[in-house]
Amino acid sequence: MALPNIFSQDVTNQIILRINALTPSTTPQWGTMSAAQMLSHCNVSYEMVYDDIHPKPSSFVKFILKLLVKGKVVGQKPYSKNSSTAPQFLIKGDREFEVEKERLVSYLKMTEAAGAAKFEGKESHSFGALTSTEWNNMLYKHLDHHLTQFGV
Repeated sequence: MALPNIFSQDVTNQIILRINALTPSTTPQWGTMSAAQMLSHCNVSYEMVYDDIHPKPSSFVKFILKLLVKGKVVGQKPYSKNSSTAPQFLIKGDREFEVEKERLVSYLKMTEAAGAAKFEGKESHSFGALTSTEWNNMLYKHLDHHLTQFGV
């Protein structure tokens, strides 16, 4: 069964409603991140799409990531609780809840406006060219995992 379409307005609006249900004091059902850290963590995926602020892995590391990690990240199977994460996704220190929330909502709207066609064959930071379905799975699944983690 296909995951909800992150490129559709309805799904984007549903995710934004879930994000808007968060407060700075919302606590996770598992894990140790604060709500602000989680939003910042989710922003990293979009920073890799829209901003040039994260170093790209070497060819060898990219090969290993494609071989060992890509299927788990872009597939439909949900992430398990307390899954390991890449170093650039580790958020240390405090973050400003409203700033991170606004950034995430803005990225969601940019992605929806761009549409699936813009993501077809688009290069991933770590996995090379992905189909729009793989992009959808990766982006939706990650958000859903963390919003569920925070009970929204």
